[in-house]
Amino acid sequence: MKTPKFLIAAAIGVAATLAGQHLFAQGIDSTAKKVGNKTASIAVKGASTITDKTFKGKEGPNGETVYIDKKDRKYIVDEKGKKVYLKKTQIHDKKKD
Repeated sequence: MKTPKFLIAAAIGVAATLAGQHLFAQGIDSTAKKVGNKTASIAVKGASTITDKTFKGKEGPNGETVYIDKKDRKYIVDEKGKKVYLKKTQIHDKKKD
């Protein structure tokens, strides 16, 4: 018995659709993570600006703003919104433009 060509075409179409949906869902997930990380970073930087002091004239390893907390610890806020505490050797003078 021969299989009709439209059944083969339909099976290929269903397989392609399911694979495409999986890839599309991964794209949404990674985009949501990027947006969430950026939001968290902005929120932590805003809160740090209000509650902690900024280290004037100094910057982090990649030019980030350095904050000083109540325990006199120096830190930066990374791209995921986490505080990264710095060693003295990681802090340097701001570069003049």
